[in-house]
Amino acid sequence: MRRLAVLFAVALTLALPGPGTAQPANAPLRELATADDGRGWEAVGRLNLGRSGFCTGALIEPQLVLTAAHCLYDKVTGKPFDPAEIEFLAGWRNGRAEAYRGVRRAVPHPAYVFGDEVRVDAVANDIALIELDQPIRLPSVRPFEIDFEARRGDRVGVVSYARDRSEAPSLQEICHVLGRQRGALVLSCSVDFGASGAPIFSMSHGVPRIVSVVSAKAQVDNEAVALGTSLRETMGILRQAMAAGEMRFHRAGVPSEGGARGDSGARFIRP
Repeated sequence: MRRLAVLFAVALTLALPGPGTAQPANAPLRELATADDGRGWEAVGRLNLGRSGFCTGALIEPQLVLTAAHCLYDKVTGKPFDPAEIEFLAGWRNGRAEAYRGVRRAVPHPAYVFGDEVRVDAVANDIALIELDQPIRLPSVRPFEIDFEARRGDRVGVVSYARDRSEAPSLQEICHVLGRQRGALVLSCSVDFGASGAPIFSMSHGVPRIVSVVSAKAQVDNEAVALGTSLRETMGILRQAMAAGEMRFHRAGVPSEGGARGDSGARFIRP
């Protein structure tokens, strides 16, 4: 079985609607097990990392994949993966992909520090671009556009691979933005290990556009939530780093067992 790439587990405080307040309903996860089920989502793919890890990524240009920055690091050694150790499998489903591509280079957000205290500040920079060795130009694999608008209460969706569903993506068509904290979005979406880097979509006007990338899972009032990076604050900086050819991999000390606390007083735990 492939070792799953790290997906941070975080505890944080967030002002949510009080008891008795009607909560918007979330859709259940639905496996995209057939070609018909997965039509339109082929640009979401599995990122194989080294010999035993994986994350989720999404094509945003024929040769660019958007994912989480922490996916670029080996969680055991803390060292960045060599691009030759990364493979993008577009539309991977039941042993077959729409396209297979190697990686020319991988660029994390310049301010992202792997192994630092896993706090909301880290989530805000947990984003990366991966340049494929060859573009994907297939009618069935259409890159997604970016949408910078994501407000509290907005309906969103997520397509991801994860633990126990690594061989086909799953779609949660309806979940919601619960709030924002310092460049991070708090979402009601269902995520698990392996879903790191998965695209969060705005579903308005019937056209899915990426508004965030899954960075972590968390607990709010004993309810599981997802944390995603706000693209409004990060994409411009990340594209500049890519254009400049920057590949700044930063590593800090790994928190002691049992987790660490950020300046918010929240407890952070690496699974």
